[in-house]
Amino acid sequence: MSFLEVEDIHVYYGKSHILQGVSFVAERGEIVSLLGRNGSGRSTTLKAMMGLVPMSQGNIHLMDKKITGRSPSQIVHSGISYVPEERLIFDNLTTNENLLIGQQPGRAEAPKWTIAEMYEYFPRLAERRNAKAGTLSGGEKQMLTICRSLLGNPTLILIDEPTEGLAPQIVDVVMNVILMIKKRGVTVLLVEQKLTITLDVSDRVLVMGHGKVVFEGKPKDIEDNDKIRKEWLEVG
Repeated sequence: MSFLEVEDIHVYYGKSHILQGVSFVAERGEIVSLLGRNGSGRSTTLKAMMGLVPMSQGNIHLMDKKITGRSPSQIVHSGISYVPEERLIFDNLTTNENLLIGQQPGRAEAPKWTIAEMYEYFPRLAERRNAKAGTLSGGEKQMLTICRSLLGNPTLILIDEPTEGLAPQIVDVVMNVILMIKKRGVTVLLVEQKLTITLDVSDRVLVMGHGKVVFEGKPKDIEDNDKIRKEWLEVG
């Protein structure tokens, strides 16, 4: 069995059939990216995996354990962390207090992360450790969200649009941290709109369209396949 197995998941929003049989696998320490246009089902896939939207059909296994039907809190305790596109943080708490909330006990099968390491990776957060999180810039909030998720000591981290709205220099920092997460043996499932960046960091890519996985391969397979890019990725 693969480290992560997503099998034939279906999700409806009302009468709209958003995910129509999404299946894929990921191995330990891989970066697997979900590509596709807006509305293709990428973010919904992450939310379904976290138990944030109900699945009408399908199963998800992590390290041979079925997590289908568990609550979001149970899924987090199983070893999955989630970095949402909305960068949900506690605005009225300080940076450091937000990180303290994210801390969980270590688990044997995952690397343990510390607040000290978070400040080492993101020195700007260290400078603003006592600032209210609501006063942080967009880039600082993204850093904080990633760090808080890592402090859960996950074996798998789901990251949704981490570079959205960030300055180029902050984009580089965030993507370098994603590569560092992989080096520590954590599996990363990434949704990212910037194709060049995604192909640079990914081990494998899944292209989604109309709620399904329509193509799977290595980054070079996408680079060499004009038909797939034009049909499923390019806009306008």
